[in-house]
Amino acid sequence: MSSIWFATPDIADMNRQMENTACSNLGIVITEAGDDYVVGTMPADERTFQPVGLVHGGANVLFAETLGSMAANLCLDNSKEYAVGQEINANHLRGVRSGTLTGIAKLVHKGRTSQVWEIRINNAEGKLSCISRLTMAVIAAQ
Repeated sequence: MSSIWFATPDIADMNRQMENTACSNLGIVITEAGDDYVVGTMPADERTFQPVGLVHGGANVLFAETLGSMAANLCLDNSKEYAVGQEINANHLRGVRSGTLTGIAKLVHKGRTSQVWEIRINNAEGKLSCISRLTMAVIAAQ
């Protein structure tokens, strides 16, 4: 399989881009980029919990959109265009109280003006805890 990326992903640079953002505040880290996917982690801890001690659905959505957005922009020549979130949904399937979540973003559709990504988030035992679909709008760089 050939790579879907415009340029070779630089994981260190991707993590640098997230410094001092909601992503870094939640402890999100990009850990891997394959030929057609991006993987990251997010802790299940006080930064990501809702009041009853489970990972907040909103934290899952922020994690999913981070992975999909990073991946979407890797597909583009960012000097000419970039991708921004247009719509996201998430099904929270299993509550998580501890450990590290791992998410993987995979491309479903790459069009001229939009992309669709599926993001699967697993708990520390590898069980699916959330599945999300993200639509990204591709717009011209200013």
